Amino acid sequence: MKLKYIKMLFAAGILTAATTSCDIERIPEGTLETRFGFETVTHASYWDNYIYAQLRSRNSNIYQFSTDVQADQLNATLEYGNRNGNPHRWSTFLDDDYTIRDVWANYYSALYNLNLMIIKFEDIVPANDAEKDKLDIYKGDAHLARAFYYHNLVTRYAKMYDPATAATDLGVPLVLEASETDFSALPARSTVKQVYDQILLDIAEAKTKLAKVNGAAGSNKFTIDAVTALEARVKLYMQDYAGAKLAAESLISGAKYKLYTTADGVKNMWHTDQSAEDILLTAVNKPDELPPVNSIYLGFQAANGRFMPDFIPTQWVIDSYSTGDFRKAAYFRGGTMQLGGVLYTNGQMVNKYPGNPAYFTTNATNYVHRQKIFRIAEMYMIAAEGALKSSTPNEAAALSHINAIRVARGLTALVGVSGNALWEEFKAERTRELAFEGFRLDDLRRWKLGFQRHDPQNPAFIQKGADFDQKKVDANDPKFTWGIPSRDRTINPNIIQNTGW
Repeated sequence: MKLKYIKMLFAAGILTAATTSCDIERIPEGTLETRFGFETVTHASYWDNYIYAQLRSRNSNIYQFSTDVQADQLNATLEYGNRNGNPHRWSTFLDDDYTIRDVWANYYSALYNLNLMIIKFEDIVPANDAEKDKLDIYKGDAHLARAFYYHNLVTRYAKMYDPATAATDLGVPLVLEASETDFSALPARSTVKQVYDQILLDIAEAKTKLAKVNGAAGSNKFTIDAVTALEARVKLYMQDYAGAKLAAESLISGAKYKLYTTADGVKNMWHTDQSAEDILLTAVNKPDELPPVNSIYLGFQAANGRFMPDFIPTQWVIDSYSTGDFRKAAYFRGGTMQLGGVLYTNGQMVNKYPGNPAYFTTNATNYVHRQKIFRIAEMYMIAAEGALKSSTPNEAAALSHINAIRVARGLTALVGVSGNALWEEFKAERTRELAFEGFRLDDLRRWKLGFQRHDPQNPAFIQKGADFDQKKVDANDPKFTWGIPSRDRTINPNIIQNTGW
């Protein structure tokens, strides 16, 4: 299928990326006029840089926190000003919402460029073996990025993968070309299985092309380990639990990525971007190569030293971390909050993204961090879930992976836990470890769980009512899956809307 309509449709997304996201490496002066050519391997390197610039612009912010805002771990404060209010309320979350529109548009604008690269890189003739090796890496990067974006799209805008129905469930439009001439293509939605099949094909191609790119902690470029990490995540979502476990355990056993085992280590991982656990992070440089940020959790006012957060964690989330858990001091903080014109000093805020001082452009935080795309703690959780849910469960392996995280974070190892009790311990540990990283809503979907928001810190801090602190959502609520943006359906009548939108 052709992609011209998508290029037109997402021009705003393309323009945003082009004007706000600079390259991971500086392009030499005087080369911009040939940057968008595909004549040499040097030209391909410029496009490769653009892959990483776009990756940086499509993580954090609405790409990450929107699903957490929608779920059950946060309450909207009196100061939230309806920012991200529609996902939080559910009832007013409609298919013309900017979150739904912009995430879709910017993923597809990135896919347009990746499709163009994948096609045009084949026209480049390397001058020697060294250039061929470089071009292979650029090809691998493009395939891995395409798999990453398509997985994010099919996760957000389609049903979760069910082996029994994936061949008929509607996925997202699967477009693999980048035509400059065809204005008439109006692609329909591919099935969930077709989209996942393509994701696996791209992962396989990336695995071949990036085979010689060794992984290392804190890498800001794709490596063979990043390929394996995406494979583990994708196979978990596909309910290929044995495959997910195998991929995740290969990264764990490689011992390149070390879990932090001290309070300072856990804190520095999040607050100053220490990266021993990180398989892939985005590159950040001030002043102009900065990512979107998660400012909704603190809302720091430099003029008076007060905080005006849009959303604060519920008490049950805070209480899920015991006193000795190193994550508690790293993930949460107190401070003087101004909410509804009243000052409070007894509340807790999410402090997972306070801003790395190394990237401040003024004396106050700008909330900038190197964004964590994959980290080894997620692999421990994938391996544990894979062990528990495989056709031949391995509770000993699951318990070992869960305990590795627990002990690293200052907790005691679990002993003699099995069956449903072990499953509940796993879910609690995954929720604690990956809190506020954008996983919660999809974990609830995968586990077929609804939720009831409960136990706010203080009712005086927050918006109250049926759509706020009292929100109850059934496991089969259609808005666990986002609607297809109304703008796209207007332009392309071949796209069928999701049920319930």
